[in-house]
Amino acid sequence: MNRLAGALRRTFGVVREHVGTDHLGNKYYLIPEQKTWTGRAVRAKRMVEAANPSEFEYMEGSIPIEWDAWIRGRRKEPPSEEEMMKNISYREQIKQKAQEVEERDQALLDKEYKEGLVATPRTVAKGHASATSFGKETISEEPTSTANTFQPGSWMPTSKK
Repeated sequence: MNRLAGALRRTFGVVREHVGTDHLGNKYYLIPEQKTWTGRAVRAKRMVEAANPSEFEYMEGSIPIEWDAWIRGRRKEPPSEEEMMKNISYREQIKQKAQEVEERDQALLDKEYKEGLVATPRTVAKGHASATSFGKETISEEPTSTANTFQPGSWMPTSKK
């Protein structure tokens, strides 16, 4: 029976087994281990059919972490729907807690600024403090460029002796 199934697979193409679909619409397939007509074993493969098939439009997060681990062979079984929902809600809780901590830290920092416990950050000077010309306005002979305007400098090559 196995030989007959293998012959049919080879004749009519690769049979892929639909394993699951994620909440983004990506479909996941398993191509089972097969034997070629010479008897050589071809190992099982896992693949994804993207909901957005344009390669140039792929972005990080287009495949959920759990499915990515299954595709790469880091887990044996595909993720269940319950596991996916549990992990999504857990990630949302972490984001919410991080936002709350950030807001508390900002409120504490504002309070410390108001009470004078911490100096208010000011960035006025340009350049690096260790430079000899720090804070001095000097006219440069080098060409300068500011955005869309270019002004050539007055540099002249030195004469060779």
